[in-house]
Amino acid sequence: MIAIGCDHAGVEMKKEIIKALSEKGFEFKDMGTDGEPCDYPVIAEAVCGQILSGECEKGILICGTGIGMSIAANKFKGIRAALCSDSFSTKFTRLHNNSNVMCMGARTLGCGLGCELAEIFLTTGFEGGRHQRRIDLISAIEEKN
Repeated sequence: MIAIGCDHAGVEMKKEIIKALSEKGFEFKDMGTDGEPCDYPVIAEAVCGQILSGECEKGILICGTGIGMSIAANKFKGIRAALCSDSFSTKFTRLHNNSNVMCMGARTLGCGLGCELAEIFLTTGFEGGRHQRRIDLISAIEEKN
């Protein structure tokens, strides 16, 4: 199950991602919004909560630029959120960083590219190996702070 959420700027992209990827077998838990104005940190908290509780495996967050969502999501211990705007970075944030939340900007990407990037994010695995050591170092920083 994938937790997905957006602020009012990302509603159309969220709908397109759910439609396109549901057809490919992905299941989504929609954490809002459906168009009403909202504050993106509230949506980020809802999506991250689904991942941290184990209800969902990964998350997708969308706002105007994706920046606000990524800042908010990365405040949660255990969340590794990445701002995704191209296929290479999206693939490697999964391969090397084991990111569990992707953030995108609805005002900076089209819905078509957003759907492509979401599919890359959801279908790319973590390589582990030497990269796990780095994830462990990030977790140690979280524990200290």
